[in-house]
Amino acid sequence: MAEANNPLVEGMAAPDFTVPSTEGDVSLSALRGRTVVLYFYPKADTPGCTREACAFRDLKAEMAALGAVVLGISKDKPAALEKFRAKYGLNFPLLSDADLSVHEAYGAWAPKTLYGRTALGVVRSTFVIDREGVVRKAWRKVKVDGHDAQVLAVVRGLAG
Repeated sequence: MAEANNPLVEGMAAPDFTVPSTEGDVSLSALRGRTVVLYFYPKADTPGCTREACAFRDLKAEMAALGAVVLGISKDKPAALEKFRAKYGLNFPLLSDADLSVHEAYGAWAPKTLYGRTALGVVRSTFVIDREGVVRKAWRKVKVDGHDAQVLAVVRGLAG
């Protein structure tokens, strides 16, 4: 697994996991044969996270046509994820990583500095994982606006 001094990078096998989601337990290994877009976001129903989730929602049909599945993951509890999903009509699973083990394995839980203070927090990150379970693209410190188009371009490249 990736560690802070050895972060997960493109070309590495994506760490497997099984966590609860809005559609029952989800295991990365069970999705072999499909491209997986795994995105980490700080908190359900906050402005940036809502924009990001809705952008991926709006790409659902195109992603599915390319053989890809989108998974959003946060440290939120399942009840909060269900509420978020229903409120915005999100059409993909939202995963709950309350113990942060998946965040840590992917380097999405790391020190962040805000107003001169450093604390651990969620680093908005996205990983495109190919059909064999290999990370093909990794984005860290994602800026939400336009990110969906960047992800879609990579997924299209893998499908071609």
